[in-house]
Amino acid sequence: MNRSASLRLVVAASLVASLLSACNTVKGAGRDVESVGKAAERAID
Repeated sequence: MNRSASLRLVVAASLVASLLSACNTVKGAGRDVESVGKAAERAID
């Protein structure tokens, strides 16, 4: 595996780990998705 592929893998793994730790329950994941939707609505308006 070349260096850029390795870097992409590390970045993707870090992103997934941070997302999973931020919303470690299904309820938490739902709140995260809802907050993203609300932020998108505010940005559009």
